Amino acid sequence: MDDVEVPAFQRARRPEHRELRRQEILDAAESLLAEMPAEEISLRELGRRLGVSKTHVVRYFESREGVFLGLLNRLRSSWLDALGEEWPTPPCEPDQVMRAWAGSLASRPILCQLWSLLPSVLERNVSAETVRVYKFTDLEHRTRLAKLVRDRVPALTADDALTLTEYAVVSLVGLWPFSNPTPTVVEATADPRLAGSRVDFATMYGEILQTTLAGLLTRA
Repeated sequence: MDDVEVPAFQRARRPEHRELRRQEILDAAESLLAEMPAEEISLRELGRRLGVSKTHVVRYFESREGVFLGLLNRLRSSWLDALGEEWPTPPCEPDQVMRAWAGSLASRPILCQLWSLLPSVLERNVSAETVRVYKFTDLEHRTRLAKLVRDRVPALTADDALTLTEYAVVSLVGLWPFSNPTPTVVEATADPRLAGSRVDFATMYGEILQTTLAGLLTRA
């Protein structure tokens, strides 16, 4: 295979060139998500960031939501690759592992934002085949995560470790928006009497994971 570079966003015909184009689109989406909420990003905005029309983006992803699903998969894979370094090495206390899990996600706000939008935004305006591909990738990633947990909490069964990853996703979907409120909510809860309504993601998510793990271990 030669190394001839394809001009910027000329229609890619080789598989390796198509993949390069897809990654460039995901790079642009990630860059935009660092600057603005996902709901403010359109295909036209993605195209502007890349210097092309939105038609060029649609050649590689069927919709804005398809782009976000692809980016979610990429960011989650990178997170899993890093967990071996970020999580405590065995032997370790189960609660320590859950706190490390929460902390590692808290340090990746773009991943958390996309994950939290999965059922309400990302799985809409995409084809059944796109969702099916995503679900298989999600299962693969959660299976990797479950193994990492079991390496550190061997008392957890394989089935319960996978169940823990399911509960963890559902919890993140609900918790992330509460811990990242709108400016109006921030202003309202500045009242000291409403201090209890403020949510710190890493702290509460760690507590949710610890409680869920304890329940699963008791059941086992």
